[in-house]
This record gives sequence, structure tokens and C-alpha cells, in this order.
Amino acid sequence: MKKKILIVDDEPNIVMSLEYTFKKQGFEVFIARDGSEALEILKHHIPNVILLDVMMPNVDGYQTLTHIKNTDSLKATKVVFLTAKNKASDIEKGLKLGADKYLTKPFSVKKIVSEILELVT
Repeated sequence: MKKKILIVDDEPNIVMSLEYTFKKQGFEVFIARDGSEALEILKHHIPNVILLDVMMPNVDGYQTLTHIKNTDSLKATKVVFLTAKNKASDIEKGLKLGADKYLTKPFSVKKIVSEILELVT
């Protein structure tokens, strides 16, 4: 069965690059440009992993993660933050809220793929 990933980021170049890469890895890819779009997609699809930016319009990544962790059907979904917020306090906040990993931008696509594959296999 195909693994599913939801990529939540408001940067089109990042989204295109990651979408292409994960499709090549055999994932079914869903895209959201902010937290509210992500929450709408999550009403209909439960991915194996969510790659989530923190700084986005409308609903940010922290709010999105809080909603995910408070939704019974999504609690087991792996969540990886991918963000430019790289202060120790940001990382600590993300992990305390329940993120499985916290990765920072700029990033290596190869590293992102290996981190995601490690979580879902």
C-alpha cells in the first residue's frame, strides 16, 4: 500500500521540490498552503506523515499540530516540522506539542527524505 504524505508549506518552490521528490519515492502526496487547508484535507485523508511548516498565514504550524494531536483519528500520524524557526525555544516548543522531528530550513532534500522514510518504515 502506498505511503501518504501531507506537505504543508506556503513556499511554492519548497512544495514543488518536495512533492516531486516524494512522488519519485512512491508516496501519494497531498499539498496544503497553510494550516487551515491542511485541516480540511485531514478531514478526508489520513497520511502516514505530515511535513509541516511553522510560519504560515491563517493557521500556523503550532496550531495545526495542536489540532492534529487533539483529534483521535490523527493522533498516531507522524508530524515533522520543517521550518526556518531554529531557536532552541522554537524547537523545544515544537517537540513539546508532539512533533516527531523538528528539521530546519535551509534543508537538504536527501536528508528530509531519509528522516521521513525512517519514520514511516
